[in-house]
Amino acid sequence: MSTFLGPIRQLGYVVDDIEAGMTYWSETMGVGPWFYNPQVPIEDYRFDGESHQPHNSVALANSGPMQVELIQCRNDVPSMYRDYIQKGLRGLQHVAFWTRDYDADLQMMLDRGFTVKMSGCVGQNGRFAYFAEEHHPGTCIELSEVLGPKGTMFDMIRDASEGWDGSDPVRPFPDLSKL
Repeated sequence: MSTFLGPIRQLGYVVDDIEAGMTYWSETMGVGPWFYNPQVPIEDYRFDGESHQPHNSVALANSGPMQVELIQCRNDVPSMYRDYIQKGLRGLQHVAFWTRDYDADLQMMLDRGFTVKMSGCVGQNGRFAYFAEEHHPGTCIELSEVLGPKGTMFDMIRDASEGWDGSDPVRPFPDLSKL
């Protein structure tokens, strides 16, 4: 467990084919069900301080308390995912820590010398920041706020994985505005 931000809560994998990824993880690894969003509604997205409109598909599932995220870029907007792909890499791109005190934890990371490279918000109280410091592939850190609907959705995804029998392996993301 990290002594700074608590346990790692999510492993984020960049993939070329998210549908094939969900199939592999559910059929081979037994992880699911997957909650799939073909276009994540990211607000206030910034990369290197500049605003952009990314189109990313995301699928989320849990294996015990660990959430697995599959990410596929659908456009060429600047992002850490795109940079990862352009380096010829696929697979584990980041680990995420979840926080209920985003401002304090973000400030703590900044005070430790980390730099925000990519940020945005998914739903109310669903801010996120990816830090530029990465010493080898898969060590990028994401700080993800889980106070609002995004946190409720994460709980729902974990609950759906408990005792999952393999049926209905791909499900739609819930409407965050209704959580």
